[in-house]
Amino acid sequence: MAIDFEVKQTEFAKDLNQVLDGLEALLLAKNRKYGDSALNPAQTFSSASPIELINVRLDDKLSRIRNRQTDEDEDVEIDLIGYLILKQIAKHRITRKPT
Repeated sequence: MAIDFEVKQTEFAKDLNQVLDGLEALLLAKNRKYGDSALNPAQTFSSASPIELINVRLDDKLSRIRNRQTDEDEDVEIDLIGYLILKQIAKHRITRKPT
């Protein structure tokens, strides 16, 4: 019984790493493409905080899902996870103590 648990944990760890590696690659590619605009917005038209702007993006994405207006080439679940990760990074930057 313990061996089955260890095998499942190992399989889970491998799957988790694969999914997280894919998310990391996606977020790094988008950060290169768009600059650090989600976490350091230009604030040309809006002075809202990065967290508030990410919340707007999440709302927009959820609205598009609710209204079934998604594009065939987008993975809305991955997009949502990506925005939620960006929000966690923004929160971390706020609470991080200066070194």
